[in-house]
Amino acid sequence: MRELKGIAASPGIAVGKLHMASFKRADAGKKTILDVEGERERFESARARAMAQLGELAVSMTDKIGAENALLFEIQQMMLEEPDFIDSVNDLIARERVCAEYAIQAASNRLYEQFSQVEDAYMRARAGDIKDAAQRVVSILSGVPQGTELRPAEPCIFVGNDFTPSETAQLEPGQVLALLTKQGAPNSHTAIISRTLGIPAVVGIGDAVQALQEGQTAIVDGSSGQIIIDPTQTQLEEYRKRLGRRQEAMIELEELKGKPNITKAGRRIDVYANIGSIQDAVLAEENDAGGIGLFRSEFLFLESAQAPTEDQQFKAYRAVLERMKGKRVVVRTLDLGADKQVPYLGMNKEENPALGCRALRLCLDRPDILMPQLRALFRASVYGKLAIMFPMVISAAEVAAMKRQIETVKKALAEENQPFAGDVEIGIMIETPAAALISDQLAREVDFFSVGTNDLTQYTLAIDRQNPKLTKFYDPYHEGVFRLIEMAARNIHREGRWIGICGELAADPACTERFLNMGIDELSVSPPQILPLRRRIREL
Repeated sequence: MRELKGIAASPGIAVGKLHMASFKRADAGKKTILDVEGERERFESARARAMAQLGELAVSMTDKIGAENALLFEIQQMMLEEPDFIDSVNDLIARERVCAEYAIQAASNRLYEQFSQVEDAYMRARAGDIKDAAQRVVSILSGVPQGTELRPAEPCIFVGNDFTPSETAQLEPGQVLALLTKQGAPNSHTAIISRTLGIPAVVGIGDAVQALQEGQTAIVDGSSGQIIIDPTQTQLEEYRKRLGRRQEAMIELEELKGKPNITKAGRRIDVYANIGSIQDAVLAEENDAGGIGLFRSEFLFLESAQAPTEDQQFKAYRAVLERMKGKRVVVRTLDLGADKQVPYLGMNKEENPALGCRALRLCLDRPDILMPQLRALFRASVYGKLAIMFPMVISAAEVAAMKRQIETVKKALAEENQPFAGDVEIGIMIETPAAALISDQLAREVDFFSVGTNDLTQYTLAIDRQNPKLTKFYDPYHEGVFRLIEMAARNIHREGRWIGICGELAADPACTERFLNMGIDELSVSPPQILPLRRRIREL
C-alpha cells in the first residue's frame, strides 16, 4: 500500500483498477525543407482544417458537456487565429527552413512557456489549450489521428501525463471512473470538463506516475487529492462507506434546492454564486444559486493573447444572463493588475503591484479597455437582470468618474438604436479600508456594496496573503476586518440599499451567524459551497 498526494481537480471518490492511457502523438521532428511557400501553404491548409474541426466539435459536444464548456473549442479557434502564433510559424519556416510541423510545435511551445510563467493561475491553465490546438494542426499535417485510446474494455481509472481538453470531452463517465495525471491544473479546461462529466480527478502528481502499473487497484479522492495504491481491505471498506455517506449527504443537500434560506429565527438571506467563467454558470445553476454575486470578467482577458472584442464580451455576458433566467447577475468590471497580468496590455513593471495600477485604476486609465466592456455589458443587459460592480474603489470621485463613462456609453448606444436595460444596478466592492471608512459617502452614490474579504483583510492587516512566510501573522478573523464590514453594512442600509459578501469568509460557517446579525443581505460563494451554506443558514 502506498499513498500519493496530488492536486484536487474534480470532486468525488472512485475505487478501481488503473489503466495506463496510451496517447497517440504526431511526430513534429525537425526536417529541412526547400520550398518555403509550399510549406507555408501546408501550414495554412492544416490550420484551416483544424479550425473547421474545432467548429464542428463546438456543436457536436454541446449536448454532452454543455454549451458553455463547448465554447473551449471556440477559444482554441481564437488561439489558432492569433497573429503572433501565425507569424511565428511562418517566420520559423522561412528563417530556419524547417517543416511546418516543427515550426508549429516550436511556436506553441514558446506561447506555452509564456502562459505557464505568469503569476495568475487561471491564465497559466490556458497553456494546455494552446498545446491542444497546436497539436491538432500537427496531427492533420502528419496524418496521425489526435487523441488516446479513450474506450477501455472495462471501467477503470485513467492514468496519463496529461489529458487535453479535446480528449477529456470524449471520455465516458461510466467507463472512466477517475483521472490521474502527472501534470495539470485545477482550473484548466480539462479539470472543468471532468467536473461537468462528474469524473473525479487528481492532477499534478508528478514523477510518482512513473511507478504506477497497469491493473493496480487504487482509491482516488478527487476532493482531497489523495490517492491510495494497492489499498488494504480495511481501507477499501472504509472508502466504500465514505462513498456511501457522501452519496447520502448529497441527497440531503439536493433536498434543499428550491427551499428558502431562512434561519430558525426567521431571518432570510440570499445565497449567490461566485463564477470565473461561463462554464461556472452551469455549476451555479445546478447548485440552485439565487443569482451570481461575482462574475469575474477578467477571465475573458486572461485566456486570450489579445484583448477580447466588444462582441466577444457581449456573447459571454449574454450567455450567463440567459443561463440565470432573470436572476441577478453581478459582473465585476475588469480586475487586472497585481497577481493578474496580461502581456498584451503593456503594463509597466511595478515594485509593489498590489498597490499599483490595478482594477478600477487601470480601467480609468485605459478607456480603450473600459469602454468596450461597458458597451458589451449594457448591450447584454436586455437578456437578464444585470448589475455592474467596480473593484478596488477608494473614493467617491472614482465612482463618479465611472458613472460618467456609463452615461457616455448609454448615450452612444441610444444614438445607435442599440437596446439596453434601464434598471441596471451599479455597485462597488468594499476591498480597501478607505472604502469602508467612507462608506457613508459611497452609499449615496451606488445601489449596493459587495465586500471582498480577501483583499479587505490583506490591506487592513498589511499582509500579503500569498506570502507563506507570513501565514502565522495572517488572521482572517481579525476584529478590525469585521468592524469595517459592519460599518459598511450600517451605512448602506441607512440609504435603503443592500450589501453582500463575496470573499472567502462568505463560505466560512464560523462567520455565518455574525454576518446574519450584521444584517448582510447576500452571501456569494463558489458553486459547490452553495448548498452546504444554505444548510448552515437553516441550522441557525
